Amino acid sequence: MSDVQDYQSSLSDTGSRKLGTFSYLPAMDAAGIRKQIEYIVSKGWNPAVEHTEPENSFLHYWYMWKLPMFGETDVDRILGECEACHKAHPKHHVRLIGYDNFKQSQGASMVIYRGPMK
Repeated sequence: MSDVQDYQSSLSDTGSRKLGTFSYLPAMDAAGIRKQIEYIVSKGWNPAVEHTEPENSFLHYWYMWKLPMFGETDVDRILGECEACHKAHPKHHVRLIGYDNFKQSQGASMVIYRGPMK
């Protein structure tokens, strides 16, 4: 059996906290975010953007940025909403979600912009 890395994360060390599977990978650049949006659109999922203060990312519901973009397939428009949310809330984490209508669940969810950790 191969060795599995233990990530030393804790509530007291905000810099060590992980926010889902993607947070264990290097931060996504603009091209990576675009590819994730393209994937969400290709699956027919409805994109949505949420944000919250870093200190509240585990204990509270995230704030919705406008309404989910039901039926939106324009990658540039979705990317524009992600960037607008980040620009309006530069100290918040911003999360991109792809809602799957058929399974009535999130098909994708990832933090695409991380706010500064205290």
